[in-house]
Amino acid sequence: MDGIIIVFSKLEDAKKIQAVLNRNGYEETTACSTGAQALGHLSRYTGGIVICGYRLADMYYTELNEYLPENFKMLLIGSSRAISQCEASIVSVEMPLKVYDLINTVQILWGEGGKTRKTGSKSKRSASDRAVIDKAKELLMERNHISEPDAHYYLQKISMDAGRSMVETAKMVLCLIEGE
Repeated sequence: MDGIIIVFSKLEDAKKIQAVLNRNGYEETTACSTGAQALGHLSRYTGGIVICGYRLADMYYTELNEYLPENFKMLLIGSSRAISQCEASIVSVEMPLKVYDLINTVQILWGEGGKTRKTGSKSKRSASDRAVIDKAKELLMERNHISEPDAHYYLQKISMDAGRSMVETAKMVLCLIEGE
């Protein structure tokens, strides 16, 4: 069973995020206030997401990330300064936190893409939109020597950071790369 572990130095912050996730259909959540507690809760789940702040009571997010098994992804919530120093492999959401941004980011990390947990409905892309996204991924793979999942993840992350759809982002990538 996959789950979400929320860890912030102030337990009440973790519990607020937990309540938001629970209201949006994510029931398997655990809130805690230290990195050690978060690591202790990992055994409850086969995989999932660790949502945390920049600095925890006993360690920084980078240390916690080093201890995470492969089947767990990290979501850092922090200031623009903290996020600018964040590794590219860690997904981040900037403070002040918007519920919409949090839920969309969790959906992407959870692997749900455009479907919501409650309804299970999935958004469908047209064939032309899929072709644009696939072309952008191919160019990214060729130019940056990365795998298809990495190119897809890159497009998702840039889309979320810019507040644009994945199709819009793919079109911008195509314009930038083909325009060189």
